[in-house]
Amino acid sequence: MDKAYNSKDRVIDPIHNINGQIVMPSKSNAIDQRDYDQHLYKARHLIENFFAKLKQYRGIATRYDKLAQNFLSAIYLASIMIWLN
Repeated sequence: MDKAYNSKDRVIDPIHNINGQIVMPSKSNAIDQRDYDQHLYKARHLIENFFAKLKQYRGIATRYDKLAQNFLSAIYLASIMIWLN
């Protein structure tokens, strides 16, 4: 999640209840600024970029393959193509 999901009751408290770690900064105009792990937040950005590149492949974005095995194979193939570029 990103800064837009700043609802304490619906997002932050349930994460704390299961002993989860918040890896997003507060909104810049929020009164209570919370601590977060900047390195994990930066890694989150890299993962989001990978999924954005993966969705560029039409067969994956629209899930043409009906079988899970074939769909996973297409994801592997597209991931290799992204990695090689």
